[in-house]
Amino acid sequence: MNKIRRHISYRLSVFLQGIYRPKMLYRKRNFQGKRVANLRIGSSTFIDHPEQLFLTDHVYIGHHNFIEASNKIVIGTGCQITSFVSITSHSSHHAIRLYGSSYGSVDEKIGYEKGTIEIGDFTFIGPHVTIMPGTIIGKGCIVAAYSLVKGNFPDYSVIAGNPAQVVKGVKDTDKKYLEQYPELVNLYMK
Repeated sequence: MNKIRRHISYRLSVFLQGIYRPKMLYRKRNFQGKRVANLRIGSSTFIDHPEQLFLTDHVYIGHHNFIEASNKIVIGTGCQITSFVSITSHSSHHAIRLYGSSYGSVDEKIGYEKGTIEIGDFTFIGPHVTIMPGTIIGKGCIVAAYSLVKGNFPDYSVIAGNPAQVVKGVKDTDKKYLEQYPELVNLYMK
């Protein structure tokens, strides 16, 4: 009897995984209704305030991400956001401690941060990254896994750490590829 029960349980779990496992959702329009090419968003990514999330062509957002866009988030062409990334355009973690149990009764809170987030074209965001309000990441950047990103970062930077900082540029690595494959020079960052 136990063998039959285990077999049925296994078959049922395989069946349910096929129905409920995360899938890539391909979208032809962004959240403002504008046509976009090759926009992919993981079904397990949660997006709060999607009307304030501005996406363009060839954006990839993987699985198990949290994107809170109440104060506007702009993600540029060709960006890749891996998995387990948090992007928040507001943060209450200072204010909640300062106000304690009075937090809910105060309208304008000291320590409550809000700000637009901009992620430049062709930028790669590694897993387990947190991007805080008011952050601007330039184009062609790489954000290393587990980084806490807040502030302004120039184009073609490698960004890493907690707090994140520019640790080097990507142009040297790219130069090696462009020298080895000259047919890519005319395509580079277009």
